[in-house]
Amino acid sequence: MRPKLIWIFVLFNLICNVYGKDIVTINFIINFIKDEQKPTNVVYRNLCWKKSEILKMTKELTNVLNTRTSSDYNEDNCNLQDHTILFLADLDCMHQRVFNNTRLLRFPYRWLVIYSQQEKQNRAKVQQLLHLPLLADSDFVLAERNEDNFILTELHKPSTFGPTYSNPRGQYNGKDSKLIDTRPHKELFRRRSDLMGHPLTMSNVIQDSNTTQYHLPREDRLELQYDYIAKLSWMHVRIAFQMLNATPQYVFSHRWGYKRNGQWSGMINDLNTGRADLGTNCVAVSDRLSVAVFTDSIAKFKVKFIFRQPPLAYISNIFTLPFSINVWIAIIFSIIISSITICIATKFEVFRIGTDQSQLDGSLGDAMLLSISALSQQGCSKEPKNISGRIMLLVMFTALMALYAAYSANIVVLLQAPSRAIKTLEQLAHSQMTLAALDVDYNHFVLKNQKDPVRSLIHKKVEPLKGKAQFYKLDEGVELLRQGHFALHAVVEAVYYRIEETFLETEKCDLMEVDFMNAPDPFVPVYKHSPYLELLRVAFKRIHESGIQMAQHKRILVPKPSCAHRPAAFSSVGLLNLRPVLLFMIYGIGVAVFILLAEILIHKM
Repeated sequence: MRPKLIWIFVLFNLICNVYGKDIVTINFIINFIKDEQKPTNVVYRNLCWKKSEILKMTKELTNVLNTRTSSDYNEDNCNLQDHTILFLADLDCMHQRVFNNTRLLRFPYRWLVIYSQQEKQNRAKVQQLLHLPLLADSDFVLAERNEDNFILTELHKPSTFGPTYSNPRGQYNGKDSKLIDTRPHKELFRRRSDLMGHPLTMSNVIQDSNTTQYHLPREDRLELQYDYIAKLSWMHVRIAFQMLNATPQYVFSHRWGYKRNGQWSGMINDLNTGRADLGTNCVAVSDRLSVAVFTDSIAKFKVKFIFRQPPLAYISNIFTLPFSINVWIAIIFSIIISSITICIATKFEVFRIGTDQSQLDGSLGDAMLLSISALSQQGCSKEPKNISGRIMLLVMFTALMALYAAYSANIVVLLQAPSRAIKTLEQLAHSQMTLAALDVDYNHFVLKNQKDPVRSLIHKKVEPLKGKAQFYKLDEGVELLRQGHFALHAVVEAVYYRIEETFLETEKCDLMEVDFMNAPDPFVPVYKHSPYLELLRVAFKRIHESGIQMAQHKRILVPKPSCAHRPAAFSSVGLLNLRPVLLFMIYGIGVAVFILLAEILIHKM
């Protein structure tokens, strides 16, 4: 029985053989980490080396490179140091199961797998590695040992179901302890920038018109007032796809994506379910960060309230604005002094020549009535008869005539002048304007989700509990905007495109914007775990830095209409403009009637 036990023991050792690793392998690992020139923490989980050799490797890595090592890695406690992890594996270990978690094969983790060329069973293991999901963001290096030398090869595949490609990484000479790096570029995205025709899909949000599904893929720049954000985003993304040699594909969605009852809708749902790889430029809301990563802003847009400043007559009393308070005080003093001097002059006149029906009787009331008549350039039925009194009256009419002309000219200007009274969201909320919004999906969510009192008040005006909600199509909303006393919440670029087509030049000068959302610039959402995230991010940065993005924006976007020289135009005057005058007349008539009744009562008594 003893010989059988010996053979069983030998056979067990052959199956579970622990291959010792000499100093050549350890030096190779040190040189590999040096060549990476990155902060590195080595994880050698399930490594079947002898404990003395693992201890020796750990000491060498600590002393030479100051690199930390570990025999295990907790996948649940991911932190900001994940990009430093380098997994070390050995195919010579028979019972190694380190490739089960495919998430660790992706960015930001790195892999170094070594094996001996002399072991025949390693050939089958290498073939199994070709079936791993080593996608575009995988940094997986296979090191084949032949005596004291190592040949390094990178493995990756452009798509999940595509073939695995191997690229030479370099070679290591154990005698000279020298590693030769043959990579054309050390940056991973530059080595993986050719996707070899792999299809990438973009989810395009259309809300304004279904014709966008026809015009967007053709890029014919027609009907840009509809869904211009999706059209401009698609133009940039197609350029990025060409840079990556990817096949462009697209799907359409009618919502940006909001979470209701734990379920995503619209474009964000397309990313979450894998229907699309990236989406249309949108605002980076915190809830969406669980699904998407926001890369770069390629189609900037602003969502604001747009309105025409109301005329000055609607905000304040324009009949008190032509002169300052000091001028009005000076006019009152002038009337008083003129009335007193005329009263004194007419008293001497009555004393000398007597009175008649057309002559002032020397009372202060008649003198005051004559002064006010001169101020309004109306004249009076009674006047002085003496030469001195007439000279005083002529001087007063001449002086007040210039004042009357200046006042009338200022009134005409102020009747046509827009106000600058509404500059903040709070002023807009408490104004008498009709507040409305474009009838698109985002307005039904954005206006409702605001909690502060001012924005809640605006939401109640746009969408009251009782009555008609103020949601309009683009053409109808811009027409109401042109008529005035109307504020429209929408993407400003689309509204300006329509304004350039319909507004007169005089109607463009009083346009005003007020931000409601107070949100940052929009960004392109890419699926959070997409292997093409870094490739797309770099492509968008290059599009921006090369000036292509600015050129596209100047071709497509319509800026706010400028008003360098305000042209003169006829402006009709309505009852609302004359409201202070009408109120003054009504008050005057009321006072006159009261005085009449008082005189009748006194006469009867």
